[in-house]
Amino acid sequence: MSERPAAIDVPPSGAFEDMLRIVEELETPDGYKAELIRGKIVVSPWSKLRYKRVMKSLRLQLEPHAPKAHDVDVAPFLFTFPGRERGFGPDLHVADEAAFDAEGRHADGAALSLVAELTSASTKDADWLDKLDTYGRVVPVYLVLDMQVGEITAFWDPSPKGYRSRTTVTFGKPLRVPAPFDFELDTSGFAVGPDSPDHGVQE
Repeated sequence: MSERPAAIDVPPSGAFEDMLRIVEELETPDGYKAELIRGKIVVSPWSKLRYKRVMKSLRLQLEPHAPKAHDVDVAPFLFTFPGRERGFGPDLHVADEAAFDAEGRHADGAALSLVAELTSASTKDADWLDKLDTYGRVVPVYLVLDMQVGEITAFWDPSPKGYRSRTTVTFGKPLRVPAPFDFELDTSGFAVGPDSPDHGVQE
């Protein structure tokens, strides 16, 4: 399996629920996830091993400031956005714990209070375009950690046309995470060195 995202063709008449069922039944290789992006099922690798330290720091800093009954996790769950016919598995999510009481294998994207994506050379376009557009209509806060550039951007104040506010800082400088979190995020340990492009290495 290549390290680059691979799109899986589905019947053009396939409804969103049919595509979700395909995603749920899809047996992806270890270390890979399946998402619904731009009307296609896309299989791509989970975050790089060297991103784990960054994700752990982010999780530990967010936990004390998360809304009541919201859980901070990096587990591979799919969140769906039926109005946009999208299904994403964010690198880190903060969501209402009640969303995980439902049957099935995907959670309602409306339960999210924050999502974070750590970009890779092969997936950053989706993080900056399709995911930004979708999250920006529903999720209160979206953090994009651009691992290639060494910057973190916070988006907030969602609207029917997307986020209305954003701020960017370079790794090493504090980032104000807006409400409902409202705290200064320490990004001093987020730099992991230059990120090399994915080269389609076979598993």
